[in-house]
Amino acid sequence: MKIFPAIDIKDKKCVRLIKGNFENKTEYKTLPIDQAAKYKNHGFKNLHIVDLDGALTGKPVNLEIIKEIINKYDFKVEVGGGVRSLDAIRQYIEGGVEKVILGSGAIKNKEFLKEACKKFKNKIALGLDAKDGNLFASGWKENLNIKTTDFLKDVSDFGVSRIIYTDINRDGMKTGPNYEETVKIAEISNCPLIISGGVSSISDITTAKKLNNKKIEGIIVGKAIYDGDIKLEELAKEID
Repeated sequence: MKIFPAIDIKDKKCVRLIKGNFENKTEYKTLPIDQAAKYKNHGFKNLHIVDLDGALTGKPVNLEIIKEIINKYDFKVEVGGGVRSLDAIRQYIEGGVEKVILGSGAIKNKEFLKEACKKFKNKIALGLDAKDGNLFASGWKENLNIKTTDFLKDVSDFGVSRIIYTDINRDGMKTGPNYEETVKIAEISNCPLIISGGVSSISDITTAKKLNNKKIEGIIVGKAIYDGDIKLEELAKEID
């Protein structure tokens, strides 16, 4: 199972949000490039980056920082945050990003998702943010009243190469992922799935591994690293 330590960038700083709320955020002193160095020094190969400024503006804001991280440390990076155009996707891919995560823009406009998957084969990941089985969009403020499972079935033949499934109720709360719902989503997905939201301890990683589900590709670890609940030395031992 791949471990994706997270870097969320806002105002050129590492931050973490509680349930996606920009009013409830924690800023950390470490710069994104320095945080990436820590991950590299511990042997991590994959990285999950969110451009929170991009999520607010609808276009890449921290592209240069992300490119610097990739060029300096050679991570396999997945990036999300307000990606709403083919041009934005192209910029990220040309910058060395392995997977570009589409969220609200793709969920609200399935044709955009379909076109992106066709134009950028094996490069498009789909971010599904759900609460009580329903998809949410626009920074998790908007309940789309669409069942996650129904949407996934509708786009199953588009060519999405990865799903990032986040349980909003768990994100930033360090209460453990929603394994039951994650497995349900993985089973109907045509591509690998990444677990996101709520990871609080090494035991959450071992529980995810014990699911022994071949469709679950990896897990994202964020706030628990920054708050010191998970030590990088321990997490590094879980790298496959």
